[in-house]
Amino acid sequence: MDAADGLLLLSNQLFAMDLDTMSLKYRINAPVSVGQFLHVLHQSGLASRRPVNDLECLKGMLQNSNLIITAWDQDELIGIARSMTDFHHACYLSDLAVSQAYQGLSVGFNLQVLTQQQLGEHCKLILLSAPNSNEYYPKLGYQAHDRCWVLSRDEVLSKRAYSNAMS
Repeated sequence: MDAADGLLLLSNQLFAMDLDTMSLKYRINAPVSVGQFLHVLHQSGLASRRPVNDLECLKGMLQNSNLIITAWDQDELIGIARSMTDFHHACYLSDLAVSQAYQGLSVGFNLQVLTQQQLGEHCKLILLSAPNSNEYYPKLGYQAHDRCWVLSRDEVLSKRAYSNAMS
């Protein structure tokens, strides 16, 4: 147990932390329904940047993630860190969402700590910040990376564009 984090490993799947009158539980790869995921996206403010009107897409996002750390207040999902990783070189933390009522209570920090603890010693944690969180991540030790590129699905890679890029 790392006393500074207040996290306790129990059977490699459940973490517990008491916050005054709140008792939160953290779980690794616990089942999350699309409804629970949708709820925490709305409660966190992340819904405006996620395909919340496409339930099939949300279902695929959950099913195809291979590392999901969740925070629970009893039966309510109040935080999620959803990642895709090889566990050795890179881990893309695609969603970090905490219900607004629980923000400022270290829930998001704990989700990141638990995510990182699942990774190998050389594995980098990579994320794209929400616009209003750009000041938060450097304080935790993240380094900005100016060579990240995003290709929207409606953009089509073309041989001509490739030829132009290579010349």
